[in-house]
Amino acid sequence: MARNLIGSAIALLGAAAAAWSPFRIWYDGREGRDIRIGDLFTGITAQTPTGLMGSLFLPMLIGAVLAVLGVLLRSRLVVAGAGLVVLAFAILWMVQQGLALGSLTAGGDSGLGMGSGVALGGGVLMLLGALVMRGRRPRGRRARRGRGRPEVPEGEPYGPATTEADPTHGLPPAPPPDEPWSPGHRHTS
Repeated sequence: MARNLIGSAIALLGAAAAAWSPFRIWYDGREGRDIRIGDLFTGITAQTPTGLMGSLFLPMLIGAVLAVLGVLLRSRLVVAGAGLVVLAFAILWMVQQGLALGSLTAGGDSGLGMGSGVALGGGVLMLLGALVMRGRRPRGRRARRGRGRPEVPEGEPYGPATTEADPTHGLPPAPPPDEPWSPGHRHTS
């Protein structure tokens, strides 16, 4: 239970960082919300998106929503997928920016800004949260397998094993059909 809570808190912190990152500077004074999502696939341009949903905000929002959904469902897989979405888009942006400029630098006035670092950190936090989480307990046959009855090894410790030739080996003999049955009845042959 504690692992789920700690993992969920880490994943939610990562989701918040991912959703916040487009409102920070990503590169050379340009915020993530000013970078078109289409530029990630065709090359970085100076054009600005027509709306917030046409910018880097959209993939970061999708990653954050997936992380929250994964926490609510206690699904490690969904939380890890959310982290991978955020990381993939942040790295894809860095690759496209590096191709457009010929190189990437970190810090300073004309380099990678806080927004790209926050996005990368958010993705890593979501992956870390997925690792820490325990997830759901399996239901059904797998969950019941270990509960209730102890596993009985085959062989002598729990009595003689039955054979195909004598399937009643080890059981008391049944009374003959003409004698009435009683709990204390012992058949002697």
